[in-house]
Amino acid sequence: MTLSLACVLAETARRHPERLAVADDTTEVSYAQLWARSLSLAAGLRELGVAPGDRVALIAPNAVTFPAAYYAILAAGAVVVPVHLLLTPEEMAHVLRDSGARLLVCDRVLAEAGTRAAALAGLTVVTVGAAEADGLSRLEDSAAGAPALPTYVSRQAEDPAVIFYTSGTTGKPKGAVLSQLNLVLNATVNAFDCNETSPHDVVLGCLPLFHAYGQTVAMNTTFRLGATLILMRRFQPDAALDLMLRRQVNVFHGVPTMYVALAAAAREREPHRLPALRMCVSGGDSLPLTVLHEVEKLLHTKVFEGYGLSETAPTATTNQPHFGTRPGTVGHPVWGVEVEIARPDLPERIEFLPTGELGEIVVRGHNVFLGYHNMPEATAAAVVDGWFRTGDLGTKDADGFVRVVDRTKDVVIRGGFNVYPSEVENVLMEHPDIAQVAVIGVPHPVHGEEVCAVVVPADPAAPPAAEQVVSWAAERLGRHKYPRLVEFVSSLPLGPSGKVLKRELRAAFPGQAPGGGQP
Repeated sequence: MTLSLACVLAETARRHPERLAVADDTTEVSYAQLWARSLSLAAGLRELGVAPGDRVALIAPNAVTFPAAYYAILAAGAVVVPVHLLLTPEEMAHVLRDSGARLLVCDRVLAEAGTRAAALAGLTVVTVGAAEADGLSRLEDSAAGAPALPTYVSRQAEDPAVIFYTSGTTGKPKGAVLSQLNLVLNATVNAFDCNETSPHDVVLGCLPLFHAYGQTVAMNTTFRLGATLILMRRFQPDAALDLMLRRQVNVFHGVPTMYVALAAAAREREPHRLPALRMCVSGGDSLPLTVLHEVEKLLHTKVFEGYGLSETAPTATTNQPHFGTRPGTVGHPVWGVEVEIARPDLPERIEFLPTGELGEIVVRGHNVFLGYHNMPEATAAAVVDGWFRTGDLGTKDADGFVRVVDRTKDVVIRGGFNVYPSEVENVLMEHPDIAQVAVIGVPHPVHGEEVCAVVVPADPAAPPAAEQVVSWAAERLGRHKYPRLVEFVSSLPLGPSGKVLKRELRAAFPGQAPGGGQP
């Protein structure tokens, strides 16, 4: 069976050629224009020797150049390797080498980092979106010497389409290989089954497009619908609210840290300076209930929490109008996907747990990846009996709602008792003097681990006393759960997708009481 992810853009360009597809801060293009540009760039890739099945790396920001180059690579029959923009050139070079990329396509504004990474990996680099050559080869120049492809190169449904490199919490990042079928169906399910979407939606694309969440849920889903995507190069809450108003955005996708910042910015505005959002989607991490309710109240919208991973294309579950919504959960499995709770202590087989019991979330369906690139042992450990082991702990209740409790690696074991950071964080977020918080475990000579709260105060000039936070939490949490250690920081370290990098916090506090804490 032939299938290409390129059809997501090609078919919408055929059906709605004049409709606005995407806009950034300098450019806006219709579906017909975007597809024509992608077919032209695909011809340029062919001129440079790119053949079907080759891997082509892409370094580009949230600008029109990203979807143009992304769909060009797919149209040429090649595999897209999106590169995280926050990586160092050395880390980028690892992705280029490990993926076996034949070529690097790099947006002109990121050419310095791209050329350094390409040099380290011994790879040819071409720029895209550059008005002038600047001494580098331009993909547009290669495209000018050849007629545009008449259509996209056909692929098999199980052929690779995109390789997402995971964040690398243990060792070097792994390349998760997603098939054409994985990504076409995930975009389709997000567009037509998960929420009450409309082709007239205007979606704010502030999630990084190189990340699975931004790429599938924002970009590919929007194009599958035939809606409009408004790109923001870097999320800033006030600027985002202004852009939503100016562009009449009615759909917002974000991660919890974005919602925290958005709520804080909205709180300071008059109602007439706030956008009229119809729907918000949150993913990437647990959204504190206090933040969810505040966003819904301030922006007069509904927030739908979902869940997924790069290895699941990414959407696995989401709160859906059809099943009803339940704040604090990530809803039901999406169409065609099964999600269950299995025993986490049996790595060699899948054994389901009774309803309501805590265990490892496992996923089976059209969204599960092909495997890790050139890592058969890691693939075999991750996909057992046809189910993908997520490494996340959660529950599934009698009504089918899935709740994510925490990452297995983030669970704090204090004195033999499991402490789930998300539970502690939800309680601490109710403290009036706390703007953001991340809970980690630090080594302790007696208890094994101690609970540590890393806090961003609401007022940096007048943070609460560490002892006051500890006593406040002790009144609301079990004796083994409340943090004995408190550290105040100006901001939390974030990954490219806006997730809090708890591994960096653990590295910052390696087994000793933080400066502001108490034993």
